[in-house]
Amino acid sequence: MAAFRGALLDLGGVVYVGDAPLPGAIEAIDRLRKAGIGVRFLTNTTRTPHRGLCRNLARMGLVVEEDELFTPALAARRLLAERGHVARLLVAPALEEDFEGLPLSGQSTALVIGDAGDGFTYEALNSAFRALEDGAEFLALGYNRSFRDEDGGLSLDAGPFVAALEFASRRKATVIGKPEPGFFHAALASMGCAARDALMIGDDVESDVAGAMAAGLSGILVRTGKYQPGAEGHIDPPPTHVADDLAAAVDWIFAH
Repeated sequence: MAAFRGALLDLGGVVYVGDAPLPGAIEAIDRLRKAGIGVRFLTNTTRTPHRGLCRNLARMGLVVEEDELFTPALAARRLLAERGHVARLLVAPALEEDFEGLPLSGQSTALVIGDAGDGFTYEALNSAFRALEDGAEFLALGYNRSFRDEDGGLSLDAGPFVAALEFASRRKATVIGKPEPGFFHAALASMGCAARDALMIGDDVESDVAGAMAAGLSGILVRTGKYQPGAEGHIDPPPTHVADDLAAAVDWIFAH
């Protein structure tokens, strides 16, 4: 039996690319579940709402309960509700449903920026900058540099646009998703698992692996998705393990 009690999995680039699961990924997740290892899915994807992600995964043959999937949008929604902020959104239109029902007026405002894709126009970014100048709280749904797009190439993620607004406003964003430690800890708390007994499997050496290791977990980097040769050398300490894919990562888990 594996020593680990919990596994946190990235989605895009680890479980699937585009609309198709990666070879052996669904079976690997099934192996973890059958062994009694708790599984949670953590994604910084902010182009698709929570319900849409669950539907897409089901079409691929992976049934995920809503409380097993952790997204920055839902974490941000909880934060906005707790603080009574009015949300000023710079996100993909599809993601707006995750913020429905929040107050439309109030004493304070928060700028929420995710991967807006083609919505990252000068007009939109300048409007966001002015909101920050007016005192809006600055919330970022992740800080990823890039992601593996449906055409197989790398595309800009939200991180570069967050960095541009940070530079212009001289303010640092509060990052809600990975690599924020609280994002990992919330997923672990949902299954009663300590960080020392868990690991994170991802294709992003910074947000997934380094972020998880800083939060006290082990970190496995997979050579799928956005992985680039030599990426494991970009962080110190290095990943706990580097595996060819999710299936190989699960093999390693059961060997340790």
